[in-house]
Amino acid sequence: MKLPIILTALLIATPSLAAETKGAGSTFVSPVMAKWIDAYKAKTGNVVSYQAVGSSIGVGLIKKEAVDFGASDMPLDPKELDRLGMMQFPIVIGGVVPVVNIDGIKPGQIRFTGLMLADIYLGKLKFWNDPAIRAINPDIKLPNTAITVVHRIDGSGTTFNWSNYLAKVSPQWKTSVGEGTSVEWPLGLGGKGNDGVASLVSLVPGAIGYLEYTYALQRLDRISFGVVQNSAGNFVVPDAASFQAAAASADWKAEKDFHLVLTNAPGVDAYPITATTFVLMPKAPKSQDRSAAAIDFVRWSLESGKSQAETLNYVPLPAALVDQIERYWQQSIEAPPTVSASASVKR
Repeated sequence: MKLPIILTALLIATPSLAAETKGAGSTFVSPVMAKWIDAYKAKTGNVVSYQAVGSSIGVGLIKKEAVDFGASDMPLDPKELDRLGMMQFPIVIGGVVPVVNIDGIKPGQIRFTGLMLADIYLGKLKFWNDPAIRAINPDIKLPNTAITVVHRIDGSGTTFNWSNYLAKVSPQWKTSVGEGTSVEWPLGLGGKGNDGVASLVSLVPGAIGYLEYTYALQRLDRISFGVVQNSAGNFVVPDAASFQAAAASADWKAEKDFHLVLTNAPGVDAYPITATTFVLMPKAPKSQDRSAAAIDFVRWSLESGKSQAETLNYVPLPAALVDQIERYWQQSIEAPPTVSASASVKR
């Protein structure tokens, strides 16, 4: 394939890349980011560090260029990106799942509608054996146990996708709570990061929370994930296939700066709370070498890190979208740095 100018520039031989690439933000992407960092170092010898501090803090750090790239599960509006002189592009796709701590409930066994999840988080449904919950779960015995809501307390892209979905399916949620990386929760306990929510749900009988899917799979000894009814009326198990089905309807070319949210996507097999992690970087970075090093890592992750993503039930981006992202770099970066990339560019 013919490489865009920016990637050609990245391949011009110089002694080495910048010392250490630093990123921060989304905890949603942290499991696969850790795998990518290890594999990239083993392949190239280049060091990348990543702080899983939440999308909001990550965006704040990249705005100040305190890191070389930020990661957020909530895309910034193109007008804000223009004002900030920043570019934004997707790196991986995954899903946000409801998780519960109910004795005897197996993973994927309990069903939820979007409206039911909103009513639980609004405090309208207070016990697990509420008739509304039992009506769509006739085959499981639900206890007369109080529901304890667990949510994030930090600014979170996972929260954005959860609240964005609830706002799409519940008019009351939309008008009374809304959507964002932080919202005014009507009730519940707060945990920091996906790990914090997972820990709280694990510790509190009767708790419900929301997690990136990989975090849920890591705690199946203590919690179970539920299935959610999609826009076609089907109850869909979260996994890479249902996340891919949701992503299939995405028209990335139609959206400036890839500003697209995948929640409540159409499709009979689409998982309704599918989410994207975006990378944010300045178009005219203070350090061209460090920017080049960050681009090299991201490019390696997109082109060579698919197996790591798939192992953790994320959805790697298709080749056509990766090509689109590389053309976007060429169009966006104002002063392309000239450094060496150690990894192969062949697909």
